[in-house]
Amino acid sequence: MAQPADEPTADPEFRDVDTARPAPHHGPGRQGAADAGFRHEELYTNPPPWDIGRPQPAFLAFADAGLLHGRVLDVGCGTGEHTLMAARLGLESTGIDLATNALDLATKKAEERGVMARFLRHDARRLADLGERFDVVLDSLVFHGFRGEERPAYVESLRAAVKPGGRYFMLCFRDEPPTPSGRVHRLTPDEIRTAFADGWRIDAIEPITIDSALPAYTNGIRGWRTTLTRD
Repeated sequence: MAQPADEPTADPEFRDVDTARPAPHHGPGRQGAADAGFRHEELYTNPPPWDIGRPQPAFLAFADAGLLHGRVLDVGCGTGEHTLMAARLGLESTGIDLATNALDLATKKAEERGVMARFLRHDARRLADLGERFDVVLDSLVFHGFRGEERPAYVESLRAAVKPGGRYFMLCFRDEPPTPSGRVHRLTPDEIRTAFADGWRIDAIEPITIDSALPAYTNGIRGWRTTLTRD
């Protein structure tokens, strides 16, 4: 799920909810000042339209094709469907988000499905602070939520998290209708190429359909599936 670009940038607060050893909620700590302006949990008070209760078909196709491997990071994981998709393959899978109630739901799903996954409360713009490198990073509707200076900052954050030769798979909305109203950020291929011009090889930008829980978009929303390799 996309972290809104107009929320304040915050120091990371880890919330280790490894399903083998669930941890209690952490207090707001340094995150509190940011959350005063925007509560990430509000996005999951009711199921949001991007939470379809299963992986996006565009990512599931990659999993079925064997393109996920090694250590997998799911940024903006929400309730964890893509994290759990990777975990079902026996991969070391980590999901991060800032919404603690979404992470609780992800943990519950992992326990119910009998898979091992790690969920952390962490800011996608501060991936270097994880101190870890991943073979594959999944991004479902996160990148397109960043504007202005936050977009290159997020790309630099990704560079810190993806191993050289590692892959970054990203879903975003396409720059043509239909799209839902509100906080929607549509991208052109040129915007994607510009953002990842340094330090990345763009392998493919493919038109795909993004499934949505919105009743008005039962046929899905037009999007791009971008595949990149880190230099």
